[in-house]
Amino acid sequence: MVDSDPLATPAATALRPLLGQTILVVEDSRYACDAIRLMCLHSGARIRRADCLRSARRHLQIYRPSVVIVDIGLPDGSGTDLIAELTHAVPRVSAILGLSGDDGACEAARQVGADGFLPKPLTSLAYFQKTILELLPEDRRPSGLHNVRDEPIRPDWLAYQDDMAHISDILAGPTDSRALDYAVQFLQGVARDAEDQILAEAAEQLAASRAKGAQVTAMAARVAGLVQNRLERQEAI
Repeated sequence: MVDSDPLATPAATALRPLLGQTILVVEDSRYACDAIRLMCLHSGARIRRADCLRSARRHLQIYRPSVVIVDIGLPDGSGTDLIAELTHAVPRVSAILGLSGDDGACEAARQVGADGFLPKPLTSLAYFQKTILELLPEDRRPSGLHNVRDEPIRPDWLAYQDDMAHISDILAGPTDSRALDYAVQFLQGVARDAEDQILAEAAEQLAASRAKGAQVTAMAARVAGLVQNRLERQEAI
């Protein structure tokens, strides 16, 4: 099923430049995904979400979105694998973008065929719209763009708590090296995006210690405690 058919969907307008587009976001962080949800809402686009490679592939067997945004660090593998698959798929999605807070991820995404890249944290509505519109076919772009008042996008604090609950479950269970590496990578990204400096620094220190092969039991326990603290708080940072 084609989610975005230019013959069956309303044309984009200057005020809603992504009207008629369906964007599949492959992203495990609910906080990051909520930022994109708000941008899609302001832009007129529909959004679908997959939180892992497996879910994304299942979705793509049923629907074909017009735009796919793929986070590079996912719980069941690298987003570059999915980008490579989408690049060679027939028919091809109109626009494929990588997504990450890692500076080196942009080149990795482009090497496997990504058309563009969105750096985290995503805060600028104008940048989001411009990046996607430049990749779409000309017949799917509005004739002129409205001068967007580019106020920062602020995701819902509850989405951040959902992310903390997700990682708390992982840290509370059997934490092999792969699970711990994923949890640390996830926390580094989402805490940075949410400007949670204390948690971001603790996750970075844990990652650095693991890279050196040092004992990290106490450090991992501190990170788990910080995560639990965020779950118990009711106000945003």
